Amino acid sequence: MPRITLQEKTRSTRGVVRSAVGVKSWAEKTPSVETLRPAYCPACLSPSRPVGEGLVLYGHGLRDRQLWGPPEPNAPPAARVVQVRRYECQACGAVTVVVPAETLTKRLYSAAAVAWALALFGLALLSPSAIRELVSPWRVLGNASAPRWVTLFRWCAAAAEGRLFRAVRNLPASGSARQVAEAVAVAVGAHALPSPEPPSLLVLAFLGAARTP
Repeated sequence: MPRITLQEKTRSTRGVVRSAVGVKSWAEKTPSVETLRPAYCPACLSPSRPVGEGLVLYGHGLRDRQLWGPPEPNAPPAARVVQVRRYECQACGAVTVVVPAETLTKRLYSAAAVAWALALFGLALLSPSAIRELVSPWRVLGNASAPRWVTLFRWCAAAAEGRLFRAVRNLPASGSARQVAEAVAVAVGAHALPSPEPPSLLVLAFLGAARTP
């Protein structure tokens, strides 16, 4: 499994680092402390292994983290729980949590699920209620929420304000929610790894989300 590099440091937000390890591999076996140890403390920027000195970032236990949404494109949605690793900085005392690549800070839905929903909304032009059926693992709905999935529009608003994927820029300044969703889906899909037979734009959005800062 890949180690977190100096580049990964730039993806840290308030003590959370997205690793290069995908949730599918992570769910099968939690990566080791050494595999996930960040190269730097995101709080004070101290290197985790300074030359000629002792270790700075110590393993600090595990905690459960939920990730909602389909595990694969077109798969049934699920609510998965993985154990993420914590590290304590001996230089400043900050605790850093290292999470799977598909994790978005302060969001229970995976980055792949969010990008998939936006692609279904902006590219496939599905209704919010139809998208909810494909993305949300929860089937109990109130009468008011059945025809309109508020979470989807919150994602569109967050994306337009640059609070969803930091690497996605130049979104329509006055565009509709569908136009924003389309632009985000295309931009996120561009981060997917190249393949001999490129999948659809919908699938590219799902696959590219884990690689989009």
